[in-house]
Amino acid sequence: MRIGSAIFLIAIGAILAWAITPGLIPNVDQTLVGYILMAVGVIGLIASLVLASPGRSRRISETRSVVDPNTGERITRNESRDGGL
Repeated sequence: MRIGSAIFLIAIGAILAWAITPGLIPNVDQTLVGYILMAVGVIGLIASLVLASPGRSRRISETRSVVDPNTGERITRNESRDGGL
C-alpha cells in the first residue's frame, strides 16, 4: 500500500464514520466500516513510511580468502554491495 492509497482509505473511512447519516446503507453499520477503513489506512500509512525510509537500505559485505598454490600467499578479497528488497 502506498501513501496515497492509505490517505484515501483514511478519508473514505472518516466520511463513512462521521459525515454520512447513519442508516443510509441498510443492514450495514457504516460507522464501524468507517472506523475499520481508517484503522487499515493508518496501519498502511505507518507501514509505507517505515518501508520508504532511507535508513532501511542494507549493505552486504562478503570476504573471501584463498591461498595461491604456486606462491603460498594468502589472497583476501572484500566485496560490498547494496542488498535491495
